[in-house]
Amino acid sequence: MDEYILDELDYKILNLISNDARMSFLEVSRICGVSGAAVHQRVQKLIANGIITGSEFLLHLHKIGYHTCAFLSLHFAETEDIDLIVEKIKDIHEIVECHLITGAYDIFAKIYALNNSHLYNIIQTRIKPLGLIGCETLISYKELFHRQMTLLKPIMDERM
Repeated sequence: MDEYILDELDYKILNLISNDARMSFLEVSRICGVSGAAVHQRVQKLIANGIITGSEFLLHLHKIGYHTCAFLSLHFAETEDIDLIVEKIKDIHEIVECHLITGAYDIFAKIYALNNSHLYNIIQTRIKPLGLIGCETLISYKELFHRQMTLLKPIMDERM
């Protein structure tokens, strides 16, 4: 896939809307010094090129009963079936992030559970049957921050 080259206005728009998805295009246009139509066109172009894939509301899951957040390092017996395994992991709605990784494990996943017993049950009844042969579980005490990455305009020499 070809890399999309952002200009200075793209960076400004992306930083503004990624930090506040509720910010209106009119407000973005005022900050950037361009018309609302220009912002709308830029955002549509960024969507069409896959730079922006959506917007979301963030839920504070602890406040609705999900008291355990954990990170799972998962190792499977049959890694040639990893695409099938990932499709089945997608059906576990408590898993909110999933990464293919290097090292001793195959997949790194972030999961929310009601409590430690619920977490154990998910691992034993829903992940283990997928061929799980190793799991390291790291339980998060508290999320200290969560943010979108601030985009800095790269210097071309650094990108080479």
